[in-house]
Amino acid sequence: MKTFETERLYLTPTTTVDPELILELFNTPKWIEFIGDRNLKYTQDAKEYISNHMTPQLERLGFGNHTVRRKFDGAKIGCCGLYDREGVEGMDIGFAFLPQYENKGYGFESTNALKEAAFAEFNLMEISAITTQGNISSQKLLVKLGLQFEKNIKLIDDSEELLLFKLLV
Repeated sequence: MKTFETERLYLTPTTTVDPELILELFNTPKWIEFIGDRNLKYTQDAKEYISNHMTPQLERLGFGNHTVRRKFDGAKIGCCGLYDREGVEGMDIGFAFLPQYENKGYGFESTNALKEAAFAEFNLMEISAITTQGNISSQKLLVKLGLQFEKNIKLIDDSEELLLFKLLV
């Protein structure tokens, strides 16, 4: 499982040593509004979520969710990753940051490193991204990363229409 480094950040695979970040991040207002409530209430819930939903993909594909840490102080500030998501063609690139670390360029810096690795190291031919119509900041970041809107989609067992973005090699 690969670790990445940028000018200001480390990206390490999310493991059960990261439950506090996952618990806090998954309960932010933006996460709940734009991604959905995962019903994580306690640290143990976050550990189980990591073990049951993140670790299997990391072990199967060698990539998945990454914890983003600042180099200068080691603060865990958010996550980004490549996800094998049912109903999405190609690997889904995603990102989320704690509110106090938004709008500082960390989203672009970390996700751009992961995008480059998707093509150069993981030999993917395309990456996709999904977002809600109301999540304008995510849409802007996806465009900045080079992804282009392709179409509206609905995921299995989800009534909400999502925007699908794509980027080919």
